[in-house]
Amino acid sequence: MSCCSSDGHCSTDQTAGEQSGGITTVYSVTGMTCGHCEQSVGSAISALDGVTGVRVDVKTGLVTVTSDAEPDDAIVREAVDEAGYEVAGRAEAPAH
Repeated sequence: MSCCSSDGHCSTDQTAGEQSGGITTVYSVTGMTCGHCEQSVGSAISALDGVTGVRVDVKTGLVTVTSDAEPDDAIVREAVDEAGYEVAGRAEAPAH
């Protein structure tokens, strides 16, 4: 069973925990194309110590991480790499 609909539409976020409070950091991640990608990246980052929330948007390639303290970019990069994707770097938070 596919994680995406027949028209290629996937869920737009993977959330772990509460996203209120804490430090918010946005990363640009390449290689994500569907809901499965979102879940893989979200799960990998959610498992990191201090992470209280993750929002993954496959359409923009942005991953918003909420954490108790400033995240270690190298650890985030390693978790994303192990999931099969690549962190291109930090990004600006999208305007709402």
